[in-house]
Amino acid sequence: MSNKNGTAVVTGASSGIGAIYADRLAKRGYNLLLVARDEERMKKLASKLTASYGIEVEILRADLTKHTDVVKLEERLKTDAAISMLVNNAGMASAGPIAAANADTLENLINLNITALTRLTVAVVPSFVARKAGTIINIASVVALNPELIGAAYSGSKAYVLNFTQALQAEVKDSGVRVQAVLPGATSTELWDRSGFPLSHLPSEMVMSAEDMVDAALVGLDKNEQITIPSLPEEKDWQNFISARQALGPNLSRSQPAARYKLN
Repeated sequence: MSNKNGTAVVTGASSGIGAIYADRLAKRGYNLLLVARDEERMKKLASKLTASYGIEVEILRADLTKHTDVVKLEERLKTDAAISMLVNNAGMASAGPIAAANADTLENLINLNITALTRLTVAVVPSFVARKAGTIINIASVVALNPELIGAAYSGSKAYVLNFTQALQAEVKDSGVRVQAVLPGATSTELWDRSGFPLSHLPSEMVMSAEDMVDAALVGLDKNEQITIPSLPEEKDWQNFISARQALGPNLSRSQPAARYKLN
């Protein structure tokens, strides 16, 4: 069943932020392709959304830390002309110091948070640009801006998502394609219990519900925000941050070292 909104693909859709995005996009009239590892949860969610909103929901069981599963989804994204939105939400966190980290765990984190997100985005951009329409939502994190808060690999991966999204925004700015990065703060989802840093360790006033986070992010999308930070009260604070970064620009690459680095 086709509709005027097309199909939204949501990764990490079985619970938390992904499941809320699925609900809100279904309410807006999108058909859905839900992607996650937990097939039973997705089946229950699909039944609920179909009954509630009368839209079509397909599920695809995939582990996006695995190359073969990513490639399978890529092929679908490249060939399905009904796909009009990609929500790159699947991700994992890892708390604790690098000195105590498991390298295999961090490799999986990088595969999911960086490699899968990149490959899936690359899969949809050409067709979106050709159609002059389409939406990409990349879920980053406020730790992209404050890396000392939590594990180095996790914050580094989210900094990649932010930088990647900003560069992509510059590339497609005149194409009709919308690209948004969402930077949640601490959000009440299962991700944190799995990371080894339960959110119960944080003051309750720092933790937002997944419902409130997604609703705010979609308001930001409707306002055509490129970067949405749901917790940030004043937009000018983000603009000041961007202005400070841009002020560095003229001096980031010069033919001579700065005078403060000259040998005595």
